[in-house]
Amino acid sequence: MGFSGHLVFARSERPLLEAPAFGSTGPGRRDDVHAWQPRPGGWQTLQLEHGIWGNEHLSTVVEWTGAPVCVADVSDSSIALVTGLDTDGHRWQAWLNLDNAAALLVEEPEDVDDMSLWLGTPEFEEAIGRKRAELDAEVPADAEGALRWASAAGVRAAAQQPRIEELLRAQETFVEELFDALLDELGFPEAVHSAPQP
Repeated sequence: MGFSGHLVFARSERPLLEAPAFGSTGPGRRDDVHAWQPRPGGWQTLQLEHGIWGNEHLSTVVEWTGAPVCVADVSDSSIALVTGLDTDGHRWQAWLNLDNAAALLVEEPEDVDDMSLWLGTPEFEEAIGRKRAELDAEVPADAEGALRWASAAGVRAAAQQPRIEELLRAQETFVEELFDALLDELGFPEAVHSAPQP
Protein backbone atom coordinates (compact mmCIF):
# COMPACT_ATOMS: atom_id res chain seq x y z
CA MET A 1 0.00 0.00 0.00
CA GLY A 2 1.52 3.31 -1.09
CA PHE A 3 1.09 6.82 0.22
CA SER A 4 -2.16 8.68 -0.40
CA GLY A 5 -2.38 12.33 0.55
CA HIS A 6 -0.71 15.59 -0.42
CA LEU A 7 2.81 16.91 -0.83
CA VAL A 8 2.90 20.67 -0.26
CA PHE A 9 5.97 22.56 -1.50
CA ALA A 10 6.43 26.18 -0.42
CA ARG A 11 8.99 28.70 0.81
CA SER A 12 8.80 30.23 4.26
CA GLU A 13 11.18 31.38 6.97
CA ARG A 14 8.78 29.86 9.48
CA PRO A 15 7.79 26.19 9.67
CA LEU A 16 5.19 25.56 6.98
CA LEU A 17 2.97 23.78 9.49
CA GLU A 18 2.34 27.19 11.11
CA ALA A 19 0.39 28.33 8.03
CA PRO A 20 -3.30 29.08 8.76
CA ALA A 21 -4.29 26.29 6.36
CA PHE A 22 -2.98 23.82 8.92
CA GLY A 23 -4.45 25.57 11.95
CA SER A 24 -7.01 22.80 12.37
CA THR A 25 -4.26 20.19 12.46
CA GLY A 26 -4.48 19.50 16.16
CA PRO A 27 -1.94 17.55 18.21
CA GLY A 28 -3.66 14.27 17.38
CA ARG A 29 -3.19 14.87 13.65
CA ARG A 30 0.44 15.97 13.81
CA ASP A 31 1.43 12.32 13.40
CA ASP A 32 -0.18 12.50 9.94
CA VAL A 33 2.24 15.25 8.83
CA HIS A 34 5.84 14.57 7.87
CA ALA A 35 8.40 17.17 6.82
CA TRP A 36 10.78 16.21 4.04
CA GLN A 37 14.41 17.30 4.16
CA PRO A 38 14.30 21.10 3.60
CA ARG A 39 15.90 22.74 0.59
CA PRO A 40 18.13 25.82 0.86
CA GLY A 41 16.36 29.18 0.65
CA GLY A 42 13.51 28.24 2.98
CA TRP A 43 11.86 25.72 0.61
CA GLN A 44 9.93 23.07 2.51
CA THR A 45 7.88 20.03 1.61
CA LEU A 46 5.19 18.68 3.91
CA GLN A 47 3.74 15.22 3.39
CA LEU A 48 0.15 15.25 4.62
CA GLU A 49 -1.93 12.13 5.06
CA HIS A 50 -5.24 12.01 3.23
CA GLY A 51 -7.94 14.27 4.67
CA ILE A 52 -5.81 17.18 5.92
CA TRP A 53 -5.47 19.27 2.75
CA GLY A 54 -8.30 20.95 0.88
CA ASN A 55 -8.12 22.62 -2.55
CA GLU A 56 -8.97 25.98 -1.00
CA HIS A 57 -5.74 25.82 1.04
CA LEU A 58 -3.51 26.46 -1.97
CA SER A 59 -4.32 30.17 -2.26
CA THR A 60 -4.23 30.50 1.54
CA VAL A 61 -0.66 29.17 1.69
CA VAL A 62 0.43 31.38 -1.25
CA GLU A 63 -0.96 34.40 0.62
CA TRP A 64 0.67 33.36 3.90
CA THR A 65 4.11 32.69 2.39
CA GLY A 66 4.05 35.47 -0.21
CA ALA A 67 5.60 32.98 -2.63
CA PRO A 68 4.47 30.47 -5.26
CA VAL A 69 3.30 27.12 -3.90
CA CYS A 70 2.62 23.76 -5.48
CA VAL A 71 0.87 20.67 -4.19
CA ALA A 72 0.84 17.10 -5.45
CA ASP A 73 -2.37 15.17 -4.84
CA VAL A 74 -1.00 11.61 -4.55
CA SER A 75 -2.96 8.39 -4.82
CA ASP A 76 -1.37 5.17 -3.56
CA SER A 77 2.12 6.41 -4.61
CA SER A 78 1.20 5.57 -8.20
CA ILE A 79 -0.33 8.77 -9.55
CA ALA A 80 -0.25 12.49 -8.73
CA LEU A 81 -1.91 15.64 -9.96
CA VAL A 82 0.44 18.56 -9.34
CA THR A 83 -1.08 22.04 -9.08
CA GLY A 84 1.03 25.17 -8.83
CA LEU A 85 -0.12 28.69 -8.02
CA ASP A 86 1.96 31.87 -8.07
CA THR A 87 1.41 35.17 -6.28
CA ASP A 88 -0.32 36.66 -9.36
CA GLY A 89 -2.92 33.90 -9.38
CA HIS A 90 -1.49 32.00 -12.36
CA ARG A 91 -2.16 28.28 -11.99
CA TRP A 92 -0.73 25.22 -13.75
CA GLN A 93 -1.41 21.52 -13.46
CA ALA A 94 0.30 18.34 -14.59
CA TRP A 95 -0.26 14.64 -14.07
CA LEU A 96 2.65 12.44 -12.99
CA ASN A 97 2.82 8.79 -14.07
CA LEU A 98 0.66 9.27 -17.17
CA ASP A 99 -0.01 5.56 -17.77
CA ASN A 100 -1.55 5.22 -14.31
CA ALA A 101 -3.39 8.52 -14.70
CA ALA A 102 -4.89 7.38 -18.01
CA ALA A 103 -6.18 4.17 -16.41
CA LEU A 104 -7.74 6.20 -13.59
CA LEU A 105 -9.28 8.87 -15.82
CA VAL A 106 -10.63 6.67 -18.61
CA GLU A 107 -14.38 7.07 -18.91
CA GLU A 108 -16.57 4.08 -18.25
CA PRO A 109 -18.93 3.28 -21.16
CA GLU A 110 -22.59 3.88 -20.41
CA ASP A 111 -23.55 0.37 -21.52
CA VAL A 112 -21.25 -1.32 -18.97
CA ASP A 113 -23.02 -2.41 -15.80
CA ASP A 114 -20.05 -4.15 -14.18
CA MET A 115 -16.69 -2.39 -14.46
CA SER A 116 -14.82 -5.60 -13.61
CA LEU A 117 -16.11 -7.16 -16.85
CA TRP A 118 -14.76 -4.23 -18.87
CA LEU A 119 -11.31 -4.09 -17.26
CA GLY A 120 -8.68 -5.89 -19.31
CA THR A 121 -10.77 -6.08 -22.47
CA PRO A 122 -9.36 -4.79 -25.79
CA GLU A 123 -11.91 -1.96 -25.64
CA PHE A 124 -10.62 -0.96 -22.20
CA GLU A 125 -7.01 -0.95 -23.45
CA GLU A 126 -8.03 1.16 -26.47
CA ALA A 127 -9.82 3.64 -24.19
CA ILE A 128 -6.70 3.90 -22.01
CA GLY A 129 -4.59 4.47 -25.11
CA ARG A 130 -6.83 7.33 -26.22
CA LYS A 131 -6.79 8.91 -22.75
CA ARG A 132 -2.99 8.51 -22.56
CA ALA A 133 -2.67 10.30 -25.93
CA GLU A 134 -4.88 13.13 -24.64
CA LEU A 135 -2.72 13.52 -21.53
CA ASP A 136 0.46 13.33 -23.61
CA ALA A 137 -0.77 16.14 -25.87
CA GLU A 138 -1.09 18.38 -22.79
CA VAL A 139 2.51 17.79 -21.64
CA PRO A 140 4.17 20.68 -23.54
CA ALA A 141 1.69 23.22 -22.11
CA ASP A 142 2.01 21.63 -18.64
CA ALA A 143 5.82 21.89 -18.82
CA GLU A 144 5.59 25.51 -19.94
CA GLY A 145 3.30 26.30 -17.00
CA ALA A 146 5.70 24.60 -14.57
CA LEU A 147 8.63 26.61 -15.92
CA ARG A 148 6.71 29.89 -15.64
CA TRP A 149 5.74 28.99 -12.08
CA ALA A 150 9.36 28.18 -11.15
CA SER A 151 10.48 31.47 -12.69
CA ALA A 152 7.86 33.32 -10.60
CA ALA A 153 9.32 31.51 -7.58
CA GLY A 154 12.68 33.13 -8.32
CA VAL A 155 14.41 30.07 -9.72
CA ARG A 156 17.15 31.20 -12.06
CA ALA A 157 18.53 27.84 -13.16
CA ALA A 158 18.40 27.08 -16.87
CA ALA A 159 15.70 24.41 -16.78
CA GLN A 160 15.07 23.07 -20.26
CA GLN A 161 11.49 22.47 -21.41
CA PRO A 162 12.34 19.18 -23.23
CA ARG A 163 13.76 17.78 -19.97
CA ILE A 164 10.64 18.86 -18.02
CA GLU A 165 8.45 17.22 -20.67
CA GLU A 166 10.54 14.06 -20.39
CA LEU A 167 9.95 13.97 -16.62
CA LEU A 168 6.22 14.57 -17.04
CA ARG A 169 6.13 11.55 -19.35
CA ALA A 170 8.32 9.38 -17.08
CA GLN A 171 7.04 6.43 -15.07
CA GLU A 172 8.24 5.70 -11.53
CA THR A 173 7.15 3.10 -9.01
CA PHE A 174 6.81 5.80 -6.36
CA VAL A 175 5.35 9.01 -7.78
CA GLU A 176 6.78 10.96 -4.82
CA GLU A 177 10.25 10.41 -6.31
CA LEU A 178 9.04 11.82 -9.63
CA PHE A 179 7.68 14.91 -7.84
CA ASP A 180 11.02 15.43 -6.10
CA ALA A 181 12.90 14.98 -9.40
CA LEU A 182 10.60 17.54 -11.06
CA LEU A 183 11.42 20.13 -8.39
CA ASP A 184 15.14 19.40 -8.88
CA GLU A 185 14.86 19.73 -12.64
CA LEU A 186 12.91 22.99 -12.38
CA GLY A 187 15.99 24.36 -10.66
CA PHE A 188 15.03 24.46 -7.01
CA PRO A 189 18.03 23.95 -4.72
CA GLU A 190 18.43 20.29 -3.85
CA ALA A 191 17.75 19.13 -0.31
CA VAL A 192 20.82 18.97 1.87
CA HIS A 193 21.04 15.51 3.39
CA SER A 194 22.97 15.78 6.61
CA ALA A 195 25.50 13.08 7.32
CA PRO A 196 24.64 10.77 10.20
CA GLN A 197 26.34 11.67 13.45
CA PRO A 198 28.92 9.14 14.71
